[in-house]
Amino acid sequence: MNKADLIDKVAEGCGFSKTDTERMMDKVIEVISTSLKAGEEVAIAGLGKFTARERAARIGRNPRTGESVQISAMKVPKFSASKTLKDALK
Repeated sequence: MNKADLIDKVAEGCGFSKTDTERMMDKVIEVISTSLKAGEEVAIAGLGKFTARERAARIGRNPRTGESVQISAMKVPKFSASKTLKDALK
């Protein structure tokens, strides 16, 4: 399922227009991204928790040339599924 499919399903289930649903989805993604960038975590009951963690700098290899390259430290998003979501998949 991609974003367009998700928008269709949510719009159909809630009775909203696809345009309004797409605007809401875009805003939810924007709020989550902004919160993670600010160092906050976002927990959604029944779904899970989004956090940002720091990945340390490291040395990697260019697969084409085999040359070593320095990869700088960066923040990366992490998602932890809630127990409710995990149980729903069993």
